[in-house]
Amino acid sequence: MLVSTVGLTKRYGAFTALDDCTLGVAEGETFGLLGPTGAGKTTLIRLLLGFITPSAGTASVAGHDCVHDSVRVRAATAYLPGEARLFRRMNGDQVLDFFARLRSGCDRQRATAIARRLDLDCGRQVARMSTGMRQKLALAMVLATEARLMILDEPTANLDPTARAEVLELVRECRTAGRTVIFSSHVLSEVEATCDRVAIVRAGRLVHEQSIEQVRRRHRITVRLRGDCAGLPGGLPPGVTVRDDGAGLLVLDDVDDLSPLLGWLATLPVVEIRIEPVGLDAIYDTFHRPAAAGRPVAVT
Repeated sequence: MLVSTVGLTKRYGAFTALDDCTLGVAEGETFGLLGPTGAGKTTLIRLLLGFITPSAGTASVAGHDCVHDSVRVRAATAYLPGEARLFRRMNGDQVLDFFARLRSGCDRQRATAIARRLDLDCGRQVARMSTGMRQKLALAMVLATEARLMILDEPTANLDPTARAEVLELVRECRTAGRTVIFSSHVLSEVEATCDRVAIVRAGRLVHEQSIEQVRRRHRITVRLRGDCAGLPGGLPPGVTVRDDGAGLLVLDDVDDLSPLLGWLATLPVVEIRIEPVGLDAIYDTFHRPAAAGRPVAVT
């Protein structure tokens, strides 16, 4: 694993910002971190970079301990913070020049190419840039760095839809090039479209991990019958939840393998059937919006 944590914990007095976090991120993987503001995502990132010291547990990046060897950790990492602070009196080109000289492995020509892809005017002074333009400038700096690990904290914040799509394409290009990406976001659709695996953080605890491939295989089957259901088949696939309202409406959630259930459904007096992917939002609802979900999802 390029990134590894074991029992990683951070406390501030009686408040626990991150509690007993154990995870691993493989080399070349794009790993999504999901959770609302205050869930512990940024605390985890700051612990990995050695900006703060854990209260308990350990973390390593590229074989380097994040506490005792944090300089080497940061040398192997390119980091986009949630709120990038840039030199306001410089223009965009001057900022890119400065960071290209400061950071080894930063390709200045690539930074220019990324800025053009994001439709950024680098001749404008940073102080006169909008929040979205400053975000594009920070992205051009970070994504031009040939680091083994890229940590992107809300990379598409304040961007228009066209720029968001371009950033996601740039992240996919990083994965194709063999780089490892930790992608922290509130936007579920972006994580689902970009990441290989996702972790959900709630109140400082890592509550769920799952591959996006598994997420895409899960479906919900909604069936309206002519009359009641005569009974469920034996040996339902593990993790499937069933709701039967007793009046002809049958809902099967978290269906992975459709084939055994479709054969059974063909024997029923079906009036209407709808099969739809569950998606990452329904799994997220299970941990963060259970009251709003209104549709149970069994996560295995």
